[in-house]
Amino acid sequence: MKLNFKLTGIGLLLITLFTTSCEEDFLQEEPYTSFTPEYFRTQVGLEDAINAIYAGLRYDFGPNGALAITTVGTDEWTYGDQPATGQDGDVLRLGTYTLDANNGAILTPWNRNFSNINLANAVLEFAPEVNMSENTRTRIMAEARFLRAQYYILLVQQFGAVPVNLGAGDLEYNNSPTNEFYRLPTDEVLVKDYEAMISDLIYASENLPDQRPSNAFRVSKAAALHLLSKVYLFRGYSSVSQSGDFENSLAASEDLINNSGAYGTGLLEDFGMVHQEGNDYNREILFSVERLPLNDNANEVANPGSDFSNKVNIANNMFNANYTATIPSNYPNSALAGQQLIDSRPFQYGRPLRRYAPLPYVYEVAFADKVNDSRYNNSFRTVWYASTVNEQGTDAYNTYAERIAELGLEVGDTAIYLAPTDAEADRLKPVKNYWVLGPSDYYTNQNPAIQVYPNLKKYDDTQRAAFNDVSGRPFIVSKFSEAYLLAAEAAFQLGQLNKAADYLNVIRERAAFRPELTSEEVEERREEMRITSSNVTMDFILNERTRELVGESMRWPDLAMRGMLVERVREYNPDAAPNIEPYHRLRPIPQSQLNSISDPNGEEYQNPGY
Repeated sequence: MKLNFKLTGIGLLLITLFTTSCEEDFLQEEPYTSFTPEYFRTQVGLEDAINAIYAGLRYDFGPNGALAITTVGTDEWTYGDQPATGQDGDVLRLGTYTLDANNGAILTPWNRNFSNINLANAVLEFAPEVNMSENTRTRIMAEARFLRAQYYILLVQQFGAVPVNLGAGDLEYNNSPTNEFYRLPTDEVLVKDYEAMISDLIYASENLPDQRPSNAFRVSKAAALHLLSKVYLFRGYSSVSQSGDFENSLAASEDLINNSGAYGTGLLEDFGMVHQEGNDYNREILFSVERLPLNDNANEVANPGSDFSNKVNIANNMFNANYTATIPSNYPNSALAGQQLIDSRPFQYGRPLRRYAPLPYVYEVAFADKVNDSRYNNSFRTVWYASTVNEQGTDAYNTYAERIAELGLEVGDTAIYLAPTDAEADRLKPVKNYWVLGPSDYYTNQNPAIQVYPNLKKYDDTQRAAFNDVSGRPFIVSKFSEAYLLAAEAAFQLGQLNKAADYLNVIRERAAFRPELTSEEVEERREEMRITSSNVTMDFILNERTRELVGESMRWPDLAMRGMLVERVREYNPDAAPNIEPYHRLRPIPQSQLNSISDPNGEEYQNPGY
């Protein structure tokens, strides 16, 4: 693969440009087939370019490859019993650390992100010359710089050092294809990567609008401060760390926390509402990548059926358990043995693709407290209700209703229940007329007979055109609650354990809230959730990140960037532990890239171990 950044009027543009409809706040695509760089010397051209850069993030948040490289092969998630993406088993190879430089999933960011970085470079080159208001110019340049940093961190956290010189000089727009690959020496390039991201995000945090629009995910100062805190933190753990990284990370998070009112963000009272379908634009979400739900325009990425490729958001289907499974023949309640309690694939439960299954670490360690901490029940489905995709009054519906009536069930009754302990499951199995499973029954690759497990529900989408369809919901990139986690971690690294505990307690106490509890009951649970400085360790912080962020496409980089990937995988993931080695904290540079460069010693550009 050639790093080809030329924007030309001959042939198809490398990226899709689209404009924002004046009647719709979502980012809507209106593709064009050819542009010269002169187009970007106009205000409308720059606005189109910015929107195109936003749209490019759809490849990084929600599709098959993007989910695979951030989720599987961690302490949280292993591959389910349907692990392939296409015919090549990319998820299986990522989940067992048998991947090589031809793995298809790692091509997702590599093939898509550089062209968007180059487009941001173009915006920043041409914007100073364009006739428009200074406020508009500043906003466009701030958006371009935020988005460029976003694309760079997505590359750095997977591959390490990546070129800042795309053929025309560092951070310069390149209009000519190149076979050069400016990645060596890697430590010097990594220094430039972090310097570029930090400079971009400082500018963005000072010049973006204070608040994002209430019904659209254009970036704001809050999103910039959040990402700046994370980039400083990651550099602090890296081989090119600088004194002051953890202090600067803490300062950026504290700016966001202390000025949350001015930035239009804040914690919701109820953790369960943060990911609630229909509440996608709540104040806790700093930035999401948008799709267009239920839109039939073939030129827009909206709801393209059951597509497995391109830039769809397929997360609503990837974490689902096999809720249509047949109850085993040896089940203690013999009346239920051999029965299937849920018919077909009801809209509310999604397509049971079973790509990612949670590891016991999730439900036995991170979420050991399922009573005081509401986040387990608000993140995972543990109850499924008797239901069918068929409409009431049809013959198929009536046949289903009659069949489950013989078991003492009606449509809407509990059909499957995942008990929190084996003791409770053993007590309920003989006496309940629904399927009860305990943790020892849940699917793992060591216990594969039943493909049922706690089912992540953060991505639920009932507003689909068909029950196998992908999602039209925005995909969350950053949340305000993570600012507390980043602040706590930076404080911990600085030895400020009391401050770290205070920040962790903010989100832990919020997690105690359940709307059905009295204020006295909530306060009792908050007291149980509070920690002291003696509880704060790196492992505790990582466990807390699971409780707050499980399944949100950040666990693999979370562990890799902190140098904790190998340790945690060997402790908690028996599928990946036999093969993982320290060099796996970076992905291989794609072989197609190495084959295309002009240097005959192309393998020198590869990450160690591959």
